[in-house]
Amino acid sequence: MFRGKKYRAAATKIDANKLYTIEEACALVKETSTVKFDATIDVSFHLNVDPR
Repeated sequence: MFRGKKYRAAATKIDANKLYTIEEACALVKETSTVKFDATIDVSFHLNVDPR
């Protein structure tokens, strides 16, 4: 599948085996953005809370 130059350049900056901190992840999202508009990201957390 063909990917654009911006996408391939951004993909080389991401290490799939590394766990990023929240600050690092936010900076990486801003740095590797391939769109010309303000994009959004969704974050989900598993809090491991017992609802009883």
